[in-house]
Amino acid sequence: MSQKKVGKDKGKKTSIILYTGCGQGKTLAALGLALRALGHGYKVILVQFMKGRTFIGEYKIRGRLSPEFELHQFGREDFVNLEKPEPVDFELAKKGLAFAKEALNRKPYLLILDEINLAVAVGLIKIDEVLNLLENIPEETTVVLVGRRAPPEFIDRADLVTFMVEVKHPFGKGIEARKGIEY
Repeated sequence: MSQKKVGKDKGKKTSIILYTGCGQGKTLAALGLALRALGHGYKVILVQFMKGRTFIGEYKIRGRLSPEFELHQFGREDFVNLEKPEPVDFELAKKGLAFAKEALNRKPYLLILDEINLAVAVGLIKIDEVLNLLENIPEETTVVLVGRRAPPEFIDRADLVTFMVEVKHPFGKGIEARKGIEY
């Protein structure tokens, strides 16, 4: 397998990256991209769907990484019932998608749509609405679609797709989520 020479923005850029699967690390991979982009002085906007938890690490650090890094949450602090979302979940997802469209107009280097895949899978957002957003990506922007249960249409549209597979997890041994690791 050959590798391209690392250099300054050579060739066509990757405009859509997708992280999906049942394993842990999808949001972490997106945050790793964010950290890399921020290190080069680029603008990063993270839009979290179905998340409204202010105790998570990425929320707590947003002020220290500002103005290059923005994080906007469109969810409740409670988890969404994936079998029967509440009306507020639909409303927040709709607001999140509208914000994401507006954020694209600002032409960030990286726009991360965290949990967008799952929001579509449970019906909070329509596939066509997201595909429409993806048709309007500015040349200088890369969009990252994150979350379990990515629809085939997103996988087909993405330039880079990574599936996270859980092989083993401490939760199976009864170990609770740890600050700085799981949140």
